[in-house]
Amino acid sequence: MKIRFITRNSNKIIEVNSMLNLPSIEIIPVKHSIDEIQSEDVDFLVRDKLYKAFDYVGRPVFVEHTGLYIDNLNGFPGGLTQIFWDKLQADKFSSLFGSGPNTSLIAKTVIGYCDSKEIYTFKGEVKGKIAETPRGDYDFQWDCIFIPEGESETFAEMGDKKNEISMRRLAFNEFSAFLKEKTS
Repeated sequence: MKIRFITRNSNKIIEVNSMLNLPSIEIIPVKHSIDEIQSEDVDFLVRDKLYKAFDYVGRPVFVEHTGLYIDNLNGFPGGLTQIFWDKLQADKFSSLFGSGPNTSLIAKTVIGYCDSKEIYTFKGEVKGKIAETPRGDYDFQWDCIFIPEGESETFAEMGDKKNEISMRRLAFNEFSAFLKEKTS
């Protein structure tokens, strides 16, 4: 079975290929940018993005959205994480939210999959805290400021260990189990 994955982010393509390693599934990356609606409702955002992706490729396709939900901001920015991050970047983000009595947040991934008949979603989340200062490689957006619960390193400092414990991993575990059942 061939499934298209719509993203312009090469780091996500690498992660997805390592996480969704099923012999009966071939992931075909489609480097295409989809204009995301701006909404705090991530399920609505992912469904809209998935409709646009399917319209573009016309074949089984999946999309992914990952966002940060900051405790001190009542779960904001959520679905608006990309805009929020683009404005602040790592240093400003850490200086604003990485100190004080509550630096807690949740990172959530939602995967949307359309097989041409139905839409399915798969979710994963990891609790964590915001680093006082960014640490590690800045290349994969907010990985340098996110410290998962029970860990002392940011995702950016963890290397491959990140892919074993991340919210994306949890969501792809669900997606993988679904695809195994569907193809067996």
